[in-house]
Amino acid sequence: MVERTTLRVGGPARWLIETQAEGDIPAALQFARAQDCPWFAMGGGSNLLVSDTGFAGVVIRLAHSGIIDLGGGRLAVAAGEPWDRLVAWSVERSLAGIECLSGIPGTVGATPVQNVGAYGQEVAQTIEQVRAWDTVAAQWVELGAGECGFSYRASRFNQQDRGRFLISQVIFQLRPDGSPTLVYPELADRKPATLAEARAAVIEIRRGKAMLLEAGRAESRSAGSFFKNPTVAPDLIATIMAAAGSAPPTYPATGGLRKISAAWLLERSGFNKGYRPPTGGAGISSHHVLALVNYGGATAAEVMALAESMQAAVEQRFGVRLEIEPVRLGFEPSAADGDLCG
Repeated sequence: MVERTTLRVGGPARWLIETQAEGDIPAALQFARAQDCPWFAMGGGSNLLVSDTGFAGVVIRLAHSGIIDLGGGRLAVAAGEPWDRLVAWSVERSLAGIECLSGIPGTVGATPVQNVGAYGQEVAQTIEQVRAWDTVAAQWVELGAGECGFSYRASRFNQQDRGRFLISQVIFQLRPDGSPTLVYPELADRKPATLAEARAAVIEIRRGKAMLLEAGRAESRSAGSFFKNPTVAPDLIATIMAAAGSAPPTYPATGGLRKISAAWLLERSGFNKGYRPPTGGAGISSHHVLALVNYGGATAAEVMALAESMQAAVEQRFGVRLEIEPVRLGFEPSAADGDLCG
């Protein structure tokens, strides 16, 4: 499993099955049940932390790929298709809606699970339908966007129905000849006029924050943002301001809540870019405080110890508990039986 995750840590899986077609999915699940062991579905392994002891079950790697152009901006995309390849394909054909999600690693099938988003766009804005194997009903189902329960970095696939569905295909509705989405200030300031210019700008921004996985860069041994931006009640903002002596960056969230920058909270809790514990190979990216990096020889235990110390510091100072974003496999409680990551 080490070489199949972008963090490059963790032990082996007992079994690994790679799908080459949609029909391989039910067969892989049947194999797992025959072994009476848990299963876990993964794509590119970009949002995954595997324990040092590994996973005593079946890892189903969704490798079947392909893009079918249905016309009018509608695309049917296999779960194993690399996400950024889809973004590049759509931009080349002047299909708007996911250009701001350029440079994000992983596969298409994982994007609905976490409602992947960045720089002013979320996949929920373009997903029309998700095709998945329903492990409860033992049949294929097509779920419309309204049935997916999308919210900030969440969906029914990683919340109330975690472990029930194994996604095989996603249908997107993009905008033919559309203009780029320029709501994120750092992107809007660059004034990209075309989808291609917007994609190039996003990639450059991500590269500057070491959030672009590139071969040969030590900081590419990362799972991207390790913590979600927390959402809090408005009255807690005043408490946070009093503790920090300044106002945190906040954004509107659902239910009258406010979303706070996790990076801001961490930096005011004693964690800065480039921080390295006295021992071990894990540390914080020198470009982005939210990214934890395997600088060489790190263990999963060291990554988790650093993450937990960061959580504890923010909670002690501000009363806010940061939520870890990557899926953890082989830890207790187990994340097995159905999560699809990266």
